[in-house]
Parts: sequence; structure tokens; C-alpha cells
Amino acid sequence: MSDKSKTVADATAFVDAVAARNGWRVNRDAEFTADIAAGLATNYNRYGYFLCPCRDGDGDRASDRDIICPCQYSTADIAEHGHCFCGLYLSESFSNSGSNPEPIPERRPG
Repeated sequence: MSDKSKTVADATAFVDAVAARNGWRVNRDAEFTADIAAGLATNYNRYGYFLCPCRDGDGDRASDRDIICPCQYSTADIAEHGHCFCGLYLSESFSNSGSNPEPIPERRPG
């Protein structure tokens, strides 16, 4: 676990940086994104990494590796559905469409 705790503002900055680095957009629903950022901060402070708050991890970095934000499934989900499993990250075209993320199939085995 990390010695430095993360705030919701830290998690929000992380989310924004991930989106910018990947050419994605962040969900425009401010309440939703704040809730996800709060979950990311909580998980970071609990486990030492930004574990996706939309999935169940076990706190073991090696077994959670695939669901550390951005999860390893996000690129495929965004390409196929226009958004990631959580609905946090959107493709530019999906964001521009004004559509809201809908539930998508879970890619994670198990």
C-alpha cells in the first residue's frame, strides 16, 4: 500500500489525465464522475492503487491487475460500445452523440 493517501481531487486529476492520454472523454455527468472518483480514491487509500470501483477486487494487486483503472478491458469496450464498463470513459464520437452509457457485457472472466 502507498504511504500517500489520495483525495477525490487527486483521483479526478488521474481520470482526466487517463482520458487525455488515450484520446477519450470523461463522462459529462458531474455527480456520476464525482462518485467514481470518490470510489477510486477510497480504493487507492485502501489498496494502494486505483482499483475500479465498479468491479469486485480482492485487494491483491496481482489478481486485480486487470481491473486497475483504466482496466485492461476499457479499450475494447470503448471501441465496441463507445464507453468503458463503468461509463466513466467515453469515445469522442460517443461523447459527441449526447448518448448516455448503458450497461454493457462484462469482459472480465470469472
